[in-house]
Order: sequence, then structure tokens, then C-alpha cells
Amino acid sequence: MSTIKNKADYVENEKINAVRAAIQHRATWMGLMFLEMEAAGVDAEKITRAAVKKTGLMHGEMYKAKSAKPEDVSSFKEVFLTEDGVNIFEMDINSYDEKHVDIDFNYCALVDAWMKLGIDDEKIALLCDIAMDGDRGIAEAMGYEFELTDTIAKSCETCKVKFYKK
Repeated sequence: MSTIKNKADYVENEKINAVRAAIQHRATWMGLMFLEMEAAGVDAEKITRAAVKKTGLMHGEMYKAKSAKPEDVSSFKEVFLTEDGVNIFEMDINSYDEKHVDIDFNYCALVDAWMKLGIDDEKIALLCDIAMDGDRGIAEAMGYEFELTDTIAKSCETCKVKFYKK
């Protein structure tokens, strides 16, 4: 039985629910592709991490181009943490300035999808860490560091994420 607690509280917005459904659809693909690669005997983790990291690097370049001052983390925060994004993942922006942004995610649509597939907690934690390679790629493209401590996938209350200047 799963020990993961991942319940959305903000559920009355059709747009947010539609985007969450799209994220869940993407996470379902990722999870099933990962499981199929494992079943085929290939290095599913290596392949998936590489693909997710490339995606993060591409998105990071996009955020960098949109940021008024990419060297200023608060400028990145403005383009990365949109109102919809904050609502989708029920984020708390704990603090930010030109050197860092510290965020708690209170809900994860990806974890929700993996739980619905019946994937065990240990594999969900691995898939979550792989998915965070996208965020690591974003940070790298921006010239930032990325820190992930607690995660919902590891049965923590929230995912604690920090982007900060080196």
C-alpha cells in the first residue's frame, strides 16, 4: 500500500484541471515507456534521464530568452512561476530575491498519474527524480544551481525546490 500523500485542494478551475490532465497524460507516457524499456532489458533510467534532461535544457534556454535579466533569479521567477503553474502544482513561493527562489510544491500531477497506474512507491520516487532532471536542465541552462530535498514521491508533505545562483 502506498504511503504517498498527494491530494489536490485547488480543484474548481476547469483550465487548471485540463492542464493537470495533460501533465498526467505526459506522465503516463513517461511511466509506461520506462516500464516497457525495463521489460525489454534496456537501461530505462539512463535513456529517460537523458531525454528529460535535454527537454529541461531546451526549456531553460527558452526561459533565459524570456527573462529580462537572466542573471537575476527573481527575473527567472517571473517567467517560470506563472500564476497557472503555481496553481497547477499548488506551490508556495517561500522566498526569492536576485540570488534564489525557494518553492514548496503541495501537489504533483505526475505522481498522481503514476499512482493511478499502480506503480510502486519506490519506482514513483525514481520516476520523480528523473522528471526533476528537467528542472535540473532548466537550472543548468540558466546558469543556476538546483536543490531538491523533500519530495511528495518519497512520502514527504511537499516537494522542496530551490533555484539559486552559483
